[in-house]
Amino acid sequence: MSTVTVPPVMTSPRDDAIQLYRAFKGLGCDTAAVVHILAHRDVTQRGLIQQEYRAMYSEDLVKRLTSELRGDVERAVLLWIQDPAGRDASLVRKALSGDVIDPKGATEVICSRTPSQIQHFKQVYFAKFGVYLEQDIELQIFGDHKKIIKDAQTCQPNSLLLAYVTVPRYEGPEVDRAVVEMDAKALYKAGEKRLGTDENTFIRIFSEKSRAHLAAVSTAYHSVYGNSLEKAVKSETSGDFEFALVTILQCAENPAKYFAKRLHKAMKGLGTDDRTLIRIIVSRAEIDLQYIKQEYRKKYGKTLNDAVHSETSGHYRAFLLALLGPNH
Repeated sequence: MSTVTVPPVMTSPRDDAIQLYRAFKGLGCDTAAVVHILAHRDVTQRGLIQQEYRAMYSEDLVKRLTSELRGDVERAVLLWIQDPAGRDASLVRKALSGDVIDPKGATEVICSRTPSQIQHFKQVYFAKFGVYLEQDIELQIFGDHKKIIKDAQTCQPNSLLLAYVTVPRYEGPEVDRAVVEMDAKALYKAGEKRLGTDENTFIRIFSEKSRAHLAAVSTAYHSVYGNSLEKAVKSETSGDFEFALVTILQCAENPAKYFAKRLHKAMKGLGTDDRTLIRIIVSRAEIDLQYIKQEYRKKYGKTLNDAVHSETSGHYRAFLLALLGPNH
């Protein structure tokens, strides 16, 4: 459920473009005006504003925003201005090939998206950057998380991330109970029952099966073996490979709870992981941020708005709080 609030009486995209142009004129940028306009427009409206701005001023709005804004508010607004597929493509590209390689950032985006979302942003990824997503994954991610061990018969990549962006998965709610029980048993035999871990079994099941199926497998695993599947994953794997498996599993069971945990971790302790804070709030604002806010309050006893307010400042704070919506 979206948290974005739009005015009850909308101004036209043309009027918004004019107001943005005025905000850019003169000495310094009226950042408050930019935030006030863009934070309260949905994805369709933001696209129309960009079209009007280019038509009226022969200038790309994204380039103008880049030249006018600075710091965290710039990063947040430039992500927000994009459509969801373009945003995901940009996030993953930067995480895989930016100044600072961020495997967890790329993994969070890839492993929390639905198969249709992944296929869409893969197409945009190639169109924007001229390289296939799979190629960038191969270049930058290391270990079991990335390595290709191709089966001689099927030639299917067994790497988790590569498989996850390649293998088509069912998106419906139906599950086959018999297959659920088989997969729970296979995961137990591949992990807790043996010395060492058969990573390929985890990769196969986690990359091929639907969210509904994995949630059912998790329930069956706990019922039969008395331990949670998530605890088994954490005890049997490590590093980015573990993070990817846990992300897939938690998003199959309760994606809002997963993102609430990630946000809490980003703001916990000294300093704030602004990259994660921006990525999650901006990318989930029009999807399920309302549910994430509910899960956050339930788990941590304070509102997400209050947490963000205490960890941010200035126009950056104003922008994120605008996306979060009312504090209740």
